Amino acid sequence: MTSSDLYPVSRLAAVQEATAKAGLDALLLTPGPDLRYVTGYDAKPLERLTCLVVPASGEPYMMVPRLELPAAEASPASRLGLEFVAWDETDDPYAVAAKRLGQAARVGLADRMWAMSSLRFREVLPGAEQVLAGTVLRDLRTRKSPAEVAALREAGAAIDAVHRQVPGFLRAGRTEREVGRDIAEAILAAGHATVDFVIVASGPNGASPHHDVSDRVIQAGEPVVVDIGGQLHNGYCSDSTRTYCVGEPPADFAAYYEVLRQAQEAACAAVRPGVPCESIDAAARDVIAEAGYGEYFIHRTGHGIGIETHEEPYIVAGNAEPMRPGFAFSVEPGIYLPGRHGARIEDIVVCTEDGGERLNDTPRDLVIV
Repeated sequence: MTSSDLYPVSRLAAVQEATAKAGLDALLLTPGPDLRYVTGYDAKPLERLTCLVVPASGEPYMMVPRLELPAAEASPASRLGLEFVAWDETDDPYAVAAKRLGQAARVGLADRMWAMSSLRFREVLPGAEQVLAGTVLRDLRTRKSPAEVAALREAGAAIDAVHRQVPGFLRAGRTEREVGRDIAEAILAAGHATVDFVIVASGPNGASPHHDVSDRVIQAGEPVVVDIGGQLHNGYCSDSTRTYCVGEPPADFAAYYEVLRQAQEAACAAVRPGVPCESIDAAARDVIAEAGYGEYFIHRTGHGIGIETHEEPYIVAGNAEPMRPGFAFSVEPGIYLPGRHGARIEDIVVCTEDGGERLNDTPRDLVIV
C-alpha cells in the first residue's frame, strides 16, 4: 500500500466537484487533517500561511511559505499537478489568495483552521460567507476506500500487538504513569509514528472515561481500563480499549463486566448497511439499561476514525444517518461507577457490504493478570 493508494490523484478532482455542487466558490484548506486527506501533505501548522485553494472552477493551487516549498514539493501533493505559489517573508499571502479568488461569495474553511487564519481571510474577503469545509468533505471522508480500510486494519493490528503486552506491564505496586510509559514505548515499537493517547485508569479512576495517567499506585484486586491509540506513518489512526484486573476482581465488577461484554457484542452484531447510526448505539445501550446500569453509561457508543481519531460518523442517539459500506468507527460502550471502578471495551469496526468487520481481535473477556 503506497501513498498514491491512500491519497489518490483523483481525490482532488472529486473535492473540486463536491465544492461546486455545494455552491461554494472555493475551499481553503490549511494544515491539518482536511489538507492531508486531500493531498497527502502533512504540513506543519505554522504562523506562516500554507493553504490549498480549491476553486469550484479553475486550477487548484497551494500557497506555501518559500522556506516550506521544498517540503511541499517533496510531499505526495507534488503528484497532483498543483501550482505551488511560494510567498516571501514580506508578502501578504492572504491578500495574494484573495486577489486570485476575486469576488468569492462563499468559501469553505478547513474545520481545524486556526482562528488567526480564519479572521485574516474574513478581512481580505469581506463579502464572502465562511462555512466549514467539512460540509463538502464529509461524504468523501466518511466512506473509506479499500486502501483506507487496509490502513486502518494495519493500525488495528499494531495496537492489538500493544494490548497483548499490557498484562506484562500491569502489577500491583506500579503507578499508572509507570505503566503508561511502558505502553507508550510499545506503541512506537509496534509501528506507530506518534502516540496519540494512553489512558491507564485504575480502581476509582476507571470511572472517569477520559482519565489520563497519574501517580496513583495500582492495588491488588483492582480493575484497570487501558485505552490506547496512535497514528501510523501513513496518517491513519488506531484506538482500542481493553479492561484488565490485577488479581481477582470484585464480585460486583465481574457481574457488570459481563453485561458490558454482551452489550459490545450486540452493537457490533447490529452493524450492516442501511441501519441508522443511532441503532448501533441503542443496541449497546439497551443491554446495559435492561441490566440496571443505564445511568452509568455516560457517553456515545462510538466515533468515526481515519486520519483523525475522532471524526464522523458519530454513533449516538439522534444520528439517523444510515450506515454505508466504508464507514469506519469505534464501538466502545462503558459502565462507570463513580468512586469505585469502571470498564470499557472498544473495537474499531468497518461497515461492509453485508455486515461489519472488527479490526481488533484481542480477547474481549476480562483479562486477569
